[in-house]
Amino acid sequence: MTVSAGGPPARASADELARSRGRREPRWGRGSHSSRAPAARGKAAVAAVGACLIIAAVILTTLVVRGPGGRPPAPGAAPTGRASPAGQLKVTSPAPLHLRHRDPLAAAAASYVSTRSGTVLAAVYDIGTGQTWRLGRGQPQAEASVVKLDVLETLLAERGDSPTGPSATDQSLAQQMIEDSDNAAATRLWHAVGGAASIRSFNAAVGLTHTSPSPCVDCPGFPWPGWGLTTTTPTDQISLLRELVEPNALLAAAERSYALSLMENVTQSQRWGITGGVPHQATVALKNGWLPLDSAGTNWQINSVGWISGGRADYLMAVLTTGNPTEQYGIDTINGLAAIVWRDMS
Repeated sequence: MTVSAGGPPARASADELARSRGRREPRWGRGSHSSRAPAARGKAAVAAVGACLIIAAVILTTLVVRGPGGRPPAPGAAPTGRASPAGQLKVTSPAPLHLRHRDPLAAAAASYVSTRSGTVLAAVYDIGTGQTWRLGRGQPQAEASVVKLDVLETLLAERGDSPTGPSATDQSLAQQMIEDSDNAAATRLWHAVGGAASIRSFNAAVGLTHTSPSPCVDCPGFPWPGWGLTTTTPTDQISLLRELVEPNALLAAAERSYALSLMENVTQSQRWGITGGVPHQATVALKNGWLPLDSAGTNWQINSVGWISGGRADYLMAVLTTGNPTEQYGIDTINGLAAIVWRDMS
C-alpha cells in the first residue's frame, strides 16, 4: 500500500470552501460529460423573463379582482427546498401532479428485496421533480469503494479554485481511482486531501449526517484499506450525488462535469448494479463498491451509487447491501432492484 510522503497540505475550512465557490470556472479537465447541456442563454433567457412578467401580471390582476382568497399555509409549514452548503435556502415549488412519479421503491421493489438474503438499503431521487424515495431500515453500512466518490469530491472542493485545478498527478490518480477503482490511487488521494478529518469537514458542508469516515487506513486485523470501512446511508449518498448534478456552493460546473465524466467511463467489468435493466443508450455515471467483511468470504458488502438519465428518466440511485453470501449474489440483488426502478422511472 503506497502512502504519499509528507503531511497533508494546508486546507481551507468548510465555511471558507463554501464562500469561495462560484467565483470562476476552472479551466482544466478532459471535457464535458456526455449529456448535460448548459443552461439556455440569450433569446431563451429573454423569453423566460418575459413569460415570468406575464405570469406575475396575471396573478396580480387576479388578486386585485378577486382578492387573495387563497388558503393560508398550515401552522408550522415551511417553504420547500434544501439548504445549500453556504446556508442559503433554495426554495422550490412542488412538481405538478402530472409530472410526479409513483414510488419506484414501493410494493414491487419491497417484494423483490424480501426474497433476497442480507440487508438492502436504497434511495432514489428524481432530479426533475425533487421527489425522494427510500427502501429498508438499518444502521449505516460500510462504503467499500463507494467512498472513492467522497474522496474525489473533497479533492475537487479543495483544489478546484486553482486556475489549473488539481495537478496532473492528482488527475491521473483520480482517473485510476474512479474508472478502475484502484485502491493504491485511492489511498494516495485519501492522504493527499487530508484524510478522515478533511473528508468529514467536506461532508459537513454538504450536509451529510450519517457518514463516518474511517479513522484508520491500515486497520488492525483488516487486510483491505481501512477507508472502505467508512460508513454511510443511501440518503447521504444521494446528497453527495446531488452535488454533482445540481448547482451548489462547493463544486463549480467544470468540477461537476469532470467528476461525472470519470464516473461515465468506469471500466466495463464494473458497470453493474444501478445499470441493471437500463438500456445501453441511457447515460449512467456510477461508482460501485465490493468488500468481503470476513476472512471466509461469506459476508460481502456490495454497493452501487450513481446517476441514470435516458428518455423520460433522470434520477439518482444509491443502494447499500450487506450480509451477501457471495460477491455475485450482492451484485445480482442490486441489478434486480435497479431494473425495477428503471421500469417505473422511465
